[in-house]
Amino acid sequence: MLLWVGMILLVVGLMAFIYGCLVVRINYLQLEPRDNVPEIAVLIPARDESAVIAGLLESLRKQKVEGCEAIKMSDVYVIVESEDDPTVGICREFGASVVVRKSPITKSRRCKGFALDEAVKHILAERKHYDLYFVFDADNIVAPKYFERMLESYDKGYQMATGYRAPRNANDNVIAVASSLTFSMINTMSNRRRAKYGANMIFSGTGFYVDGKIVEKWHGWPFRSLTEDYEMSLYAILHSLTTTYNTKAVFYDEQPTEYRQTVAQRVRWIRGYFEARKKYVPLLERVKRARNIGSVRKECLGVRPIIVMLIGVIMILVDGIVMAMSKASVNWLWLAGGVVIVVYVALMLVTIILLAQEKLKLKKGLLIAVVLYNPLYLVTYVACAVRALVRKEVGWQKIEHKGDSSSKP
Repeated sequence: MLLWVGMILLVVGLMAFIYGCLVVRINYLQLEPRDNVPEIAVLIPARDESAVIAGLLESLRKQKVEGCEAIKMSDVYVIVESEDDPTVGICREFGASVVVRKSPITKSRRCKGFALDEAVKHILAERKHYDLYFVFDADNIVAPKYFERMLESYDKGYQMATGYRAPRNANDNVIAVASSLTFSMINTMSNRRRAKYGANMIFSGTGFYVDGKIVEKWHGWPFRSLTEDYEMSLYAILHSLTTTYNTKAVFYDEQPTEYRQTVAQRVRWIRGYFEARKKYVPLLERVKRARNIGSVRKECLGVRPIIVMLIGVIMILVDGIVMAMSKASVNWLWLAGGVVIVVYVALMLVTIILLAQEKLKLKKGLLIAVVLYNPLYLVTYVACAVRALVRKEVGWQKIEHKGDSSSKP
């Protein structure tokens, strides 16, 4: 009897061992180098961007993967609104494809999402298939190994991935640095941590790819709000798409250098943020099972804790001023002043941490100025939020790009 038990255990053990070896071998084979470079399409909304488009196209032309061209320039689709746009001539010199928008371009349809939608529909109408769709802004420049690094994420099975954004004009002034640190907060303080724990990414701006099968399933580009990037992030969470943040895939963008430009940007971001949440959060709240339920819960909560915290700080400050004016006690004014100092110092520390992690090559004087200025810049988000919520119409406003910064990569 014991002999039979021993034989059965031996056979089952051998079968389990062989099965394990086969599974490990199959997985290993799947990670072997690919046979060829995936077919890649690059989409670039570029209305009146003749000042900067050449820099991006040149950086795309130089991309190599395994010694081969990463992309064909004919697979780079630059989207403009008019054939008379000087951007068109520059694109044709590089051999890039130009998509001239045909649908009526009203104020509401001028956003990036509608431009991307027309480009994708144009590609699909020509019955072209791409494994990946990358999206860039005209002022972007991609680092030499950007595509090679991003394809590592694709090889690992991620359906969507975003690269590492770095400012190309950080040394222009404190406003450019402070603006870039907003994206640092999204990526360095949020996405890097999300990637570490396998949570879904929050996409901001451009420099990302989407799996071609997903784009073909969309039959276009369905995200057309004021913040189509955040809307896409919520969609990915809702539909359990696999996303990641690739810190080795570097691309550069030009940051605004005038405060009024940052206000226009942030008002649009905040309005778009709440509009996207209004559409998707009710859908996310119905999700009972998801690949990453933590991402669902986190995005349902959103920035609510920060808003509550800010309201609390404002109420303490207002209370201190009121009590001081009523001469009830001067201690209240000291309390309000103390709160301001604590908040300011805390935001200074956040700025220092961001600067240390981003490793921006800033001039010493500018570095000190940013540490002092950025807390004030962050506080002005409150004013931008108020404007975003009370203003009747919020739309896209063009930011003039110079493309001649001394801080180019």
